[in-house]
Amino acid sequence: MESQNSKTQLKGVLILLLTAIIWGASFVSQSVGAETVEPFTFMAIRTLMGATVLVPFILLRDRISAKKMTEAQLEERKKTDKKTIVYGAIIGVFLAIATNLQQYAFNYSTAGKIAFITAMYMFFVPIAGLFMKKRIPLLTWLCIAMGFVGLYCLCFKGGDDFSVNMGDVLTLICAVFFTCQILLIEKFSPECDGIKLSCAEFYTAGLISLVLMLIFDTPQWAGIKHAGLALLYSGIMSCGIAYTLQVVGQKYCEATIASLLMCMESVFAALSAAILIQERLTGREILGCVIMFTAIVVSQLAGLKKH
Repeated sequence: MESQNSKTQLKGVLILLLTAIIWGASFVSQSVGAETVEPFTFMAIRTLMGATVLVPFILLRDRISAKKMTEAQLEERKKTDKKTIVYGAIIGVFLAIATNLQQYAFNYSTAGKIAFITAMYMFFVPIAGLFMKKRIPLLTWLCIAMGFVGLYCLCFKGGDDFSVNMGDVLTLICAVFFTCQILLIEKFSPECDGIKLSCAEFYTAGLISLVLMLIFDTPQWAGIKHAGLALLYSGIMSCGIAYTLQVVGQKYCEATIASLLMCMESVFAALSAAILIQERLTGREILGCVIMFTAIVVSQLAGLKKH
């Protein structure tokens, strides 16, 4: 049993690290998309695309599995699916608020600041856990502090302006809503099919973004076409695949450790920028990456030792 617990934890770690890698590359796509596409338009297309990509897989899988199920099992699945839609809709509201605030922040703040402040959910998740009477080990807090220092080195360069602007405030609020999303996924995902939960979450977020787009944006086809590749990657990979991996990965990983793993997206964002748009990492940024990886390794070694 102990060995199985360790394997299960490791499975969650690897899935969430893959999630962070995809999100990191998507950060470049969001930056490119923000140049020609308005925030609500970008998020509406992205999330609806991500949800739609999952539908054929869900239908095919359900049709195949239905042939092996009894009437009672099919009826039970219908009840679970109804519950999944409700849970997905709740999570989708928080996702819509978080992602739209983050995308809108690009109009006011720098990419480095946005990445840094968004990752504050790394702190907010364990703090929220305290209110739910969760015991957070001292070593986990130390790893979170290391992660904070690593993100600081990674995202803030020597000459950055430290003044607070509207984008910084929006991103801080965004981090709070991402915290709620992470905690809700931890609560609901064990009771639901992960892929269906993600699909319901995306459609809810996408429809909310679509309404906001129709009210506040003036979509231009030329701008959308110009950002086509960025939208495709952000929609299919970041939304459809990565957010689904988040739901699956959190089934096997406690929320505090999950938040620490997922904030690694900032590290992979820097690496993606270096590979995709030839931005060279400075010594300070490399140090940030090393500190972040160290925090992850230490936290996971402690978890394996506990098991």
